[in-house]
Amino acid sequence: MSRRERPPASVRREEVSRRGLLQTAGGLIAALALGASAAATKADAAPATFTHPGMLHNAGDINRAKVRVAAGNDPWLSGWNKLIANSHSHSTWTPNPQTTVIRGGTGKNYGILYNDIAAAYQNALRWNVAGTSANGDCAVRILNAWSARLTTVTGNADRFLAAGIYGWQFANAAELMRGYSGFDLTAFKDMMLNVFYPLNKSFLTNHNDACITNYWANWDLCNMASVMAIGILCDDGAKYDQAVTYFKSGAGNGSIGHAVPYLYTDASGYGLGQWQESGRDQGHSVMGMGQMGAICEMAWNQGDDLYSYDGRRFMKAAQYVAKYNLGNGVPFTTYTWGSGQNCAQQSQTVISSTSRGQVRPVWAMLHYHYNRRLYLDDKYIAQMAFSVAPEGGGGDYGSTSGGYDQLGFGTLMYAK
Repeated sequence: MSRRERPPASVRREEVSRRGLLQTAGGLIAALALGASAAATKADAAPATFTHPGMLHNAGDINRAKVRVAAGNDPWLSGWNKLIANSHSHSTWTPNPQTTVIRGGTGKNYGILYNDIAAAYQNALRWNVAGTSANGDCAVRILNAWSARLTTVTGNADRFLAAGIYGWQFANAAELMRGYSGFDLTAFKDMMLNVFYPLNKSFLTNHNDACITNYWANWDLCNMASVMAIGILCDDGAKYDQAVTYFKSGAGNGSIGHAVPYLYTDASGYGLGQWQESGRDQGHSVMGMGQMGAICEMAWNQGDDLYSYDGRRFMKAAQYVAKYNLGNGVPFTTYTWGSGQNCAQQSQTVISSTSRGQVRPVWAMLHYHYNRRLYLDDKYIAQMAFSVAPEGGGGDYGSTSGGYDQLGFGTLMYAK
């Protein structure tokens, strides 16, 4: 299939339609009722009414974790213990809001933001799973402090990474706390719409005035995820549709056909998809699984099955990345792209072994979707997921930004 070819009707019919079930039955019941069915026709527009909570976690996810942790069942209990051992999850966390966040260049201070987001999210999880008001109060204290102060995200080109990664993460923490007493959701929405979204939109539209293929897939993906999360948080169908449309047919490397340019079948019969950053390094390839996975999970909880779009192209990519990072060989087709402002040609002829086997908390979400929701054989994803379980989150994978590129705690929140 060419990088821009529309998938055949037989492939499009495999996509799972979930919106009606979600709207009438709620997340958990919908997932159970759906099972492995993939026959219904899917709508391409945003839902008339958004499901809340409806980003990385729906009501069913939260209730399942709550029940299983209370009962002392593994692997949920192990995931919970990983969460409460993280200092970011403690209700004593003190936020450090800034007026200006800088990523890249002089005066960079973005580590303050990603640490506070991790703390807001982890305290929000503790409130939702255990009902401890001290954690709920802490999460809201962090969210309110930032929405009352932050006015600018800036820096060199990396400002677009900050707006993307921290945009979708911040929105997810807020989604878990909407309706909580004292949370100023209106102010928080204003911050997301006026500080983060303009940068997200600018990057996806103009790509920092560079050649359209200059930036790696993750740059598009984090900004797509932020646009989608802001759309859900703000009940803004146009923004949600913007992200879904870009996933399917966007011009940059984050759209599915560009992010997964080549497909294969290995000797055991498993479909594989070469990831756009595979010739770069494995840390960013695994990061891509988390960024695209977040988009697919958020869309799933709003009734759109991007996980299965284009013949489950993303699953094939995840199988490819997992297989290689487990120590196995995978095929590789020379990858050529245009760089800079003049689209100077660059090529990678072999897959990169740099940071091979790097651990990031991205695999549980993918395994429990493909294997436990859809009952598919996800051999390599499954092996990777169990090899790194239980998953932690920000603060468990080093102090640099790479350790905070994903919110984590998938074992706790996705095990089924």
